[in-house]
Amino acid sequence: MRVALLTEGARPHPDRGAGAWCDRLAEGLPEHDFELYLLTGPAGLGSAARLSPAWQGAHDLALWGRRPRGRAPGTLRRRQYARAYEELVRALVLPGERAGFGAGLYRLAALAREDEGTLPAFLGSAHARRVLERTWRLPGADTSAGQPLVRDVLVAADLLEQCLRPLSAPWYGTGPGGLGGADLCHVVGGGPAALPALVARHLHGVPFVVTEHGLHLREQYLGFPPRADGGAGAESEERQARDECRSDDRRHRVRAPGGERASHEAPYRWPVRALLLSFFRALTEETYRQAAILTPGSAHDQQWQRRCGADPARTRVVYEGTPAVDRPAAGPEPERPTLVWAGALEPGRDTELVLHAFARVRAELPAARLVVHGQETAPGYLAHCAAVAERLGVAVAVDFAGRPGSLAEAWQSGTVVVFSALSQRSPRLLADAMLSGRAVVSTDVGVAREVVGPTGLLVPARDPRALAGACLALLRDEERRSRLGLAGRLRAQERFAVEPVIGAFREIYLELVSQYPAFPEGGGVGEGNRAPRPFARPAEYWLADGARGRDDRDSRDGRDDREASAGPADRADPADPEPGGGGAGAPDGGRGQLAVVPAAAEERPEPAGPAGPSVLAEAV
Repeated sequence: MRVALLTEGARPHPDRGAGAWCDRLAEGLPEHDFELYLLTGPAGLGSAARLSPAWQGAHDLALWGRRPRGRAPGTLRRRQYARAYEELVRALVLPGERAGFGAGLYRLAALAREDEGTLPAFLGSAHARRVLERTWRLPGADTSAGQPLVRDVLVAADLLEQCLRPLSAPWYGTGPGGLGGADLCHVVGGGPAALPALVARHLHGVPFVVTEHGLHLREQYLGFPPRADGGAGAESEERQARDECRSDDRRHRVRAPGGERASHEAPYRWPVRALLLSFFRALTEETYRQAAILTPGSAHDQQWQRRCGADPARTRVVYEGTPAVDRPAAGPEPERPTLVWAGALEPGRDTELVLHAFARVRAELPAARLVVHGQETAPGYLAHCAAVAERLGVAVAVDFAGRPGSLAEAWQSGTVVVFSALSQRSPRLLADAMLSGRAVVSTDVGVAREVVGPTGLLVPARDPRALAGACLALLRDEERRSRLGLAGRLRAQERFAVEPVIGAFREIYLELVSQYPAFPEGGGVGEGNRAPRPFARPAEYWLADGARGRDDRDSRDGRDDREASAGPADRADPADPEPGGGGAGAPDGGRGQLAVVPAAAEERPEPAGPAGPSVLAEAV
């Protein structure tokens, strides 16, 4: 099948590492054709020659930076744009009109598709700013964050234009490179990357899957947006995990005008921030409502998605696979008992807690050491931690080692790995530490209980006495350390291996195409063509690639569509022993039988030939 993978960030470079999540997915499912649709910066994809061979094609759209050129709509058309834009803004600022977000969004998308290049020009025009200002100041509008000033209107209008820019992407046709011709869309990361999938779903009925390894909406609220390079790049897994220690390198998905600064770094007033959060909240709710399947990266994220309206019946946890499972375990322990801590040096990681706990540990074990790996992300926090260590009298035994050369080296330098964060949103760093074979002690927050389970020690957050007690228990018991370290490594290898992830999405893809209609000849719901027929292609179509190749199979598919439009008598073939065309004389070797047939066709006999009942049952 043809899968359109939509994400946001830096483009994939195969020469930059072992490959990131999206590359591994495309490489692990070679039976499908993956095309990359990337929301990126002004530089775009760059040279197509450097694109990974796993991708059949790549398309990019500059999400931030200078507004694309385009002609302004005429007077009559401008009024239609203004009405749709006003409906969308009213859904953002008026609590009683939240349900109008989807209608305004799809109306803007339809207008943008009819008039190529005019939507960005309208959203950047003075007329759009007047619509935003007038609607934002209506009686009853939510202004709890403060009354918007003129400068707030100007900044918010620019940011909304960038957020809505994917609606004007030239991707919504049914020809080559169009999302209307895709069998399904796979959104990785959520946020603005889901906009093209929503439009394709609305125009053509193309189902889409949403995978979030760290919820976009939650990151917006917390002020640490997802990495711009964590979506589709062939970034090495180790470099991705090191980003946990370098959150200052993360950049916002929505840039300030001109793309110079991230919105959580730019001096935006609270009214602008509240409007953006309202937009992302409405977009997330619409995405969760329209998605065929949601695949969060942890059960912790699944709970967050349910609070945002996700249907539990359409939610499946698929852990983020990592090739680090094949990495050898860490070597011998250091001679001195050593605690190792890794993470970004910021208050949320609570490095102070591990310092206070280490002071208690050193009182019991004077030879103990503490190695802190990480880069300062909050100005002055490193100096503050050094002052705390000095005040506690343990400065001589604490080594602020900075950013590690590799995470494997960081875990190798310790006897026990310690995590003291106030919130643990991503399982990546915990899983990487467990793969080293070192015993893990962590605060019981976020995904820690789900990832560590019974293979490590969990303690309450902000409790130095409990943390020190857990560290001392492991430092004094070598056999227990070894047992827990091995159990943790095996648990991480089982949950975060790449093969189960690939297998999970293989099943999800086949399930979706068996439940959603196919659209022969590009016919879609929104284009006035004949109604789509469920199960217009058999399950073998997505699995088998015979000697004739894909081109012959596509030509057969077109012939099947023409025959399907005729009556049963017109479809009868004298050479076929069965009316359904599933006998040995079928032109495709018996692959013409539908995987699931309507009630009227239930009396047809089982097809003979190489694609018999066992193949159908296995495919479905």
